[in-house]
Amino acid sequence: MTVDLAAAASFMATHARVLDRRRFEYLFGQGDAGAVLAAVDGYRNADGGYGWGLEPDLRATESQPGGALHALEVFAEAGPSDRAVEVCDWLGRVSLPDGGVPFAVPVADTAGCAPFWVRADPESSSLQSTAFVAGVAWRAAARDERVAAHPWLAAATRYCFDAIAALDDAPHAIELRFAVGFLDEVSASHDEAGPLFEKLRRFIPADGLVPVAGGKDGETMRPLDFAPLPGRPSRRLFDADVVAADLRRLADGQQDDGGWRVDFDSYSPAAELEWRGYATVAALSGLRADSVI
Repeated sequence: MTVDLAAAASFMATHARVLDRRRFEYLFGQGDAGAVLAAVDGYRNADGGYGWGLEPDLRATESQPGGALHALEVFAEAGPSDRAVEVCDWLGRVSLPDGGVPFAVPVADTAGCAPFWVRADPESSSLQSTAFVAGVAWRAAARDERVAAHPWLAAATRYCFDAIAALDDAPHAIELRFAVGFLDEVSASHDEAGPLFEKLRRFIPADGLVPVAGGKDGETMRPLDFAPLPGRPSRRLFDADVVAADLRRLADGQQDDGGWRVDFDSYSPAAELEWRGYATVAALSGLRADSVI
């Protein structure tokens, strides 16, 4: 497996948004956390949430759970930050009585927004959205005890445990991915995670390939989507040779221009490029964690 880091740097300079350029720089020890945090601050609203296309297929200005996900990813990488506590406060305000977060809140201007965001029911809790924000919040909590102790996170965690326990049939592939990711983050601190991992295991085939219903032709959740980091409980879902093969696939996914692509549809020209910058940072971060680069 070979990865051309110089080509990746050139791709990021040519195509990526400032936030992901700063994340790329920080990943390889050439920048500081403050620059990353300043870049994500441009997507923040006065209510403490995040919008403005921080989730590339949701161009609307309003704060959204999808924006909170990407902000919390940054705080997990570069925090701690007071902003992490503030976005948890915002999530608490938009959460429903059962502790769950809606898939999305109402969008005033739908230009450049994927229809699944626009059509979401703001009065119904979503395991997918709650698991993705709670899971990455627990990752951020490892660096910030204020996030770990936040009452929103406790309520969202309880909701996720109950929602996963209530699953009778295989959830949508993306929901399954984030449910596994949530359990991966809380497994060290919550005994409930272990049995629920075993429950979700039966929905994931040995090869780790779960097609995305309703997605782009060929869009699939893969082993590294479910288990991106070595040494984590999620890696036990797969044999070592399955993970090794997926690492080769990921490394071989570098394009001639130096960047990586995504296998799902984008809903604006800006989103298509922004997803590529985001995917390039994610690919390099994962490969670095597995000592491939």
